[in-house]
Amino acid sequence: MVGQKSVKLVNGSQEEDEVELKSLISKLSEEKKILLLSGKDFWRTQPLPELNVGSLKTTDGPNGARGEFFTDGTPAALFPCGISLAATWNVDLLHKVGSTLAKEAKAKQAQVLLAPTVCLHRSPLGGRNFESFSEDPILTGKLAAAYINGLQGEGVAATIKHFVANEQETLRMQINSVVEERALRELYLKPFEIAIRDANPWALMSSYNLINGLHADMNPFTLRKVLREEWRYKGAVISDWGGTNSTVESIKAGCDLEMPGPAKLRGKALKAALDRGDVTIQDIDESVERILRLLNKTGRFGAPLDEPEEKTLDTEETRELIRKAGVEGITLLKNNDGALPLGPEVKKIALIGPNVKRAIAGGGGSASLKPYYNTTPYDSIAAAPGCEIIFAQGAQIDKWLPLASNVCKTPSGQPGVVLEFFKGDKFGDSPLIVQTRAKTDLFLWDSAPVEVLPAYSFKVKTTIVPETTGEHQFGFQSVGPGRLFVNKQLLIDNWNWTQAGEAMFEASVEVVASIHLDSGVPVEILVESTNETRPLGKAGAPTHGYGGCRIGYQESPTVDLIQEAVDIAADADAAIIIVGLDAEWESEGYDRQSMDLPKDGSQDRLVSAVAKVNKRTIVVNQSGSPVTMPWVEEVPAILQAWYQGQEAGNALADIIFGNESPSGKLPVTFPKRLEDNPAYHNWPGENKKVVYGEGIYIGYKHYERLALDVLFPFGHGLSYTEFYYGEPKISGTVLSSSNSLTVSVPVTNKGKVGGQETVQLYIRDINSRLPRPEKELQGFSKVALGPGETKVANIVIDMYSVGYYDTSIPGWIAEAGEFEAIIGSSSQDIRGTVPFKVEESFSWVF
Repeated sequence: MVGQKSVKLVNGSQEEDEVELKSLISKLSEEKKILLLSGKDFWRTQPLPELNVGSLKTTDGPNGARGEFFTDGTPAALFPCGISLAATWNVDLLHKVGSTLAKEAKAKQAQVLLAPTVCLHRSPLGGRNFESFSEDPILTGKLAAAYINGLQGEGVAATIKHFVANEQETLRMQINSVVEERALRELYLKPFEIAIRDANPWALMSSYNLINGLHADMNPFTLRKVLREEWRYKGAVISDWGGTNSTVESIKAGCDLEMPGPAKLRGKALKAALDRGDVTIQDIDESVERILRLLNKTGRFGAPLDEPEEKTLDTEETRELIRKAGVEGITLLKNNDGALPLGPEVKKIALIGPNVKRAIAGGGGSASLKPYYNTTPYDSIAAAPGCEIIFAQGAQIDKWLPLASNVCKTPSGQPGVVLEFFKGDKFGDSPLIVQTRAKTDLFLWDSAPVEVLPAYSFKVKTTIVPETTGEHQFGFQSVGPGRLFVNKQLLIDNWNWTQAGEAMFEASVEVVASIHLDSGVPVEILVESTNETRPLGKAGAPTHGYGGCRIGYQESPTVDLIQEAVDIAADADAAIIIVGLDAEWESEGYDRQSMDLPKDGSQDRLVSAVAKVNKRTIVVNQSGSPVTMPWVEEVPAILQAWYQGQEAGNALADIIFGNESPSGKLPVTFPKRLEDNPAYHNWPGENKKVVYGEGIYIGYKHYERLALDVLFPFGHGLSYTEFYYGEPKISGTVLSSSNSLTVSVPVTNKGKVGGQETVQLYIRDINSRLPRPEKELQGFSKVALGPGETKVANIVIDMYSVGYYDTSIPGWIAEAGEFEAIIGSSSQDIRGTVPFKVEESFSWVF
């Protein structure tokens, strides 16, 4: 065993570091090696203090570095979600986002960011579509590589995820994704392949699901054959949290780190497997080497002890970057008769909709965080000078009753609740720890005090003062057993629940109860709950879990919301309706059940009603995936605003008033109907198996193959100016494995305002031996143009641009034959083509 000497490798060359790593491994005991292969706690790895090697601290996630608490943690910068970043089609911007996220991660004393998410949008219903980039693997891979290079350029490790075929949340821990190899290679592995080739992420996260019958963390085909052997990847593979499914098989496949800690399937179990000969010390050494390499790259050799998270890193530079990213992601889908932007002639604006006064900044699950601040559409639009703003809510869209947070007060009069923790699950005379929490979304997955673990009970205490008299509703969900009391009266008994819901990954369904309350009369709320597991499991199952609850509250409605909206819209120069989804409808842990706007058609009825009385009705949709728009022909203008992070309101106002010209382009197709989407017949599967029966035809490739009309095509996005494309030219006529070609196209801004245009290049294989899509995106270039200005967009074609995967080789092949390079402003708005050819077929592996 090595003595007390501190180890530091970062000053050596890469070759010297590799030699030192192997030397260090040879000196580690079996015990220390095994210790390194599982986490210390929820977010950290095991340190080696005798070598002065610190823990790695990980943090979620793709649109912000949250720190170590899932809810109510240290404030952080909240960037636009993944699909919104993808809608910018701006690799330089994604690089800057990655660089800034590295600084945010460092402020949380973290060295590993659990991002980016590069799973594809197979269906519009995917619960985490908002967190991922696109339906297209090339767009996804190129943006991911830029993000990773920005992040790792500042010394913070990227963890590209989730590897692989993880396109749904339904039964995500158990679902078997059955995918033919060609589709797996050309679609679902492709973003990872591009990112590894162009950016070399230092870590990769295996997914929860099975791939063709074997869990992702123990799949020898994806992890060993493809990742390690073909792609020669030397980075660390980390299991998704709770996603290690074996001891021996996961080690042999090359899943290096079991998270979270402490060890469940490693530790003593791995030592026993080693003693039995089921794994070899060489198997363990391979994983240890990759973990030590990650520790070295992130500066943990010679690292100090953990330091507290910084309370703020809220800089003007970060604010401006988030606002710019938000503006560039907003996508103008329709703009008839110059409905947008709003000019000085608009004196009175009706702001309507359930999302007007709410900050719909991100989706739910591990991508969520506590932002430094939020901006709402109402506040940002109302800040414009010279406009009178009138408001109506118009509809209710809450999936569950609204959180009681906004009306709760602690005994000291502060907003929030008092949370009392007791050691053991039987409560007791006095709590061991008392906290104040701001929200009634009390998800205790990683934030229960360590002093009360592993078995604890807790009470939530707060006061509500009703604003009206009537039959008001309380909603309650609990992870373990729970009860809710109102004025010491038991209102909801959820102690022995059996039906699982969607909130908090493991909670019950929401139980709703009504009670008559009087205006202005304080009401005492008490919740009692424990972290015992529910529903009651089988013999041998864990008896205690994470714990937590959610408290909702809603007073009786007193107005006709749609009529109220119609009344104000009729008296306005323009009506802006802000509709959509939110973190309750789009989240990790579950998929959407419909492509329609929630709730019960109320938002659709609202849009139609307002459009009838105001000809300048502008619809802003906030969602992370496509929604149906039965009113699309009834309104002159539609903006797709995604989830824009902490600058959501300001970015939207910039577009509404024409301070910026929209330049977003759709990274996904918006179908007219759910039934039209490629996964419709195979979603979400049956008997814990989902067949990717659409093969290589997802997104625009599917709609074009079937000649299906869509609502808005892939790559679509309008501007406040007009762009004229000149004739494209190509630098040569023959592509080979040793050369590349450049397609050049002049683009001119014909309008009176500046703007940005994304030129898209698609490739068509004229006569391939195997079936191929009508065309495939293979490159893009975003150009900024002032009024009257012309610039040339240059896009490179190389061997990767023309190949497809042939399992009979097996490998990638560029077949001899004729090809077309197709230039478009979208996948349907084609502006020109140029031919080229491959004279002699060639193939490759990586």
